[in-house]
Amino acid sequence: MILVLNAGSSSLRCALFRDGEDVAVWRVHVAGIGGVAELTVKGELDLDGDVPPDGDLGAVVDWLLTRLQGMPNLDLRAAGHRIVHGGARHAGPARVDGRLIAELEALVPFAPGHQRQGLACIAAVAKAWPGLPQVACFDTAFHRTQDRLAQIEPIPRALIEDGLLRFGFHGLSYAHVAGMLPTLIGDTTKGRIVVAHLGHGASLCAMADGRSVATTMGLTTLGGLMMGTRSGTVDPGLVLHLIQARGMAASEVADLLNRRSGLLGVSGISDDVRVLEASDAPEAREALDLFAYRIARETGSLAVALGGLDAFVFTGGIGENAVAVRAEVCRRLAFLGLDLDPGRNVRNCQRIERDGSGVPILVIPADEEREIADEARCLIGT
Repeated sequence: MILVLNAGSSSLRCALFRDGEDVAVWRVHVAGIGGVAELTVKGELDLDGDVPPDGDLGAVVDWLLTRLQGMPNLDLRAAGHRIVHGGARHAGPARVDGRLIAELEALVPFAPGHQRQGLACIAAVAKAWPGLPQVACFDTAFHRTQDRLAQIEPIPRALIEDGLLRFGFHGLSYAHVAGMLPTLIGDTTKGRIVVAHLGHGASLCAMADGRSVATTMGLTTLGGLMMGTRSGTVDPGLVLHLIQARGMAASEVADLLNRRSGLLGVSGISDDVRVLEASDAPEAREALDLFAYRIARETGSLAVALGGLDAFVFTGGIGENAVAVRAEVCRRLAFLGLDLDPGRNVRNCQRIERDGSGVPILVIPADEEREIADEARCLIGT
């Protein structure tokens, strides 16, 4: 069996997969960690007790693993972890050891909201099951197929050579989508495809023949699309203005761009698309319009990188569920051949383009846990 842990900035997903099976035995999702935690369990698992109130991720992981240790017939072969940043050296999963942990700790500044959480999960599993093989699966690895021009920034060469590159993220989600596409659209999989991973964090990936060609996030998880509380890409001069003219400290600017911008910042109401869609406030409407506009604008950029567009995919919590967001994005991308069927869109069908449309539009549920389990199996041979 493979135990999978996927830690976010304020959430934890955990799943158990039997050898050779793609469907999880059970899945656990804890949202709202650090505040009012919400626990969801699917499948063959009974968890006694409540999630620690106001506990941090470490407390929640310890609470969960303690209960799993008491499960009968839990024959673990390995644990697989989502690690957001793997740096330039890792183009695939890696066995966890002391050297790897040191590498990953050095990358914390580039993904502070996620990297520490992944490392905390590794430490918790090592404490619960000493000697159990652990596998790190990287969100950055999928993008290592990109050409050099897609990975470098127009900064002094010494900084480029020092490793300040565009790494990209959400790679486990994109890898899962790439694996699903051949059964859904056949040979079109070999064409030019843009995948939109839209959740609290959001990015786009341009794929050709199932491989990453370009993506909207860069060195950190802050760049690219507008997100729930993250600004996405802004004029670097804005950052300088906030520091030099408004006297903000670097830490204050980091907090503003990471936690007080995006949908929350523009609307002044919420980072939740559902709340904004239910609001009559013009600020809520403007935030949603800007979100869709930025997605469409960046898709145009990726279409240039690909030399055209043969299919478009929505994934992630917003991509899978926000009917109005999908409709607005597709409306803005009609010039690239996207022709949305409103009825199919409302029904959340897997294919939501009109019959006869030349560009398939798909909705594929994200399943990073399944991808992690697959990568862990491949590495350890189970």
